[in-house]
Amino acid sequence: MAALPSKLALVTGASRGIGRATSLELAKRGYHVVALARSIAALESLDDDIRAIGGAATLTPLDLKDFYAIDRLGGVLFERWGQVHALVSCAGVLGVLTPVAHARPSMMQEAFAVNVLAAQRLIRSMDPLLRAAKGTAVFVTSRAARNPRPHWGAYAASKAALEALVRCYAQESQLAQVRVRLFDPGPVRTAMRAKAYPGEDPLGLITPEEVAPALVDVLEGRDGPGQDVLSVFASA
Repeated sequence: MAALPSKLALVTGASRGIGRATSLELAKRGYHVVALARSIAALESLDDDIRAIGGAATLTPLDLKDFYAIDRLGGVLFERWGQVHALVSCAGVLGVLTPVAHARPSMMQEAFAVNVLAAQRLIRSMDPLLRAAKGTAVFVTSRAARNPRPHWGAYAASKAALEALVRCYAQESQLAQVRVRLFDPGPVRTAMRAKAYPGEDPLGLITPEEVAPALVDVLEGRDGPGQDVLSVFASA
């Protein structure tokens, strides 16, 4: 077993947007970041930036729809370090904004595969590691889960399912002293937001770099022990 970093965090969607900014914020706070994303080039760019601030990362190219790869990742991390202090699930897909009656089955399947089933597979794979560290898991969600609108069926339904899944996991994890949180960043200047609102002025939105410190504060328990599972960014 390799020497265990004092703080080890696995971040999905680490190559861009909130996931990338959160990875950098974690590195600034002394975490060794296991950065997970599909793009090798984007992960290497993140690694360069983490090294530039004196941090360390392990790059993990992985497609979250490859559920067996998620299973294997848990075993690899167990063999190398034996525990994980933090899981930050940032990866997600918007799907196509279309009436529910027009939604293609393949698009709906992808939305649920990435936004829900991959999260459950991560929980299944990482739970023993989080229990060993008495760690924390944070899942990025959206107000669409609680405020469904026309044409947002795939995204809203998958995020609502994610929230229900995470709330169940939070209750199941209390005795193991694993903290579980949902984090709603609100409207953020990301590629997903631009896809959903192509005519919107992005300069009026907060950046992932502004959101990341608040997300990591939630991860580190600064939202307080009595708070609800859901934390909403103050500017949302």
